[in-house]
Amino acid sequence: ILGNTMVVRMRHTKGHTANRRSHHALKGARFVACSKCSAQHLMHRVCGNCGTYRGRMVVDTLKKEIKKTKKAEARKGSTTPAAAPKEKAKKEATPKVETKKKTEVTKRSKSENA
Repeated sequence: ILGNTMVVRMRHTKGHTANRRSHHALKGARFVACSKCSAQHLMHRVCGNCGTYRGRMVVDTLKKEIKKTKKAEARKGSTTPAAAPKEKAKKEATPKVETKKKTEVTKRSKSENA
């Protein structure tokens, strides 16, 4: 019945497999306190709160924050709640054009050729 099945010749024991997999565990993220603002950030990374790395200003977070608020205000100003229902009404008012299915066209062309 099992004539042609393969057999594993050099099988690893459960202990050998477990020893190999002992190094596969994930390590937790290592956080440190920022020297300037005392906020927690990842090691060897720029502080997300103040934008400093090793005592130097690397990222201008104030500039980013201003840009973010301007973008949010522009988004709020362009989309007013009163304009949204009008756009939906326009979409519903447009007539839908019915197209013939591809199979119907091919059937007709075959019957005309015959």
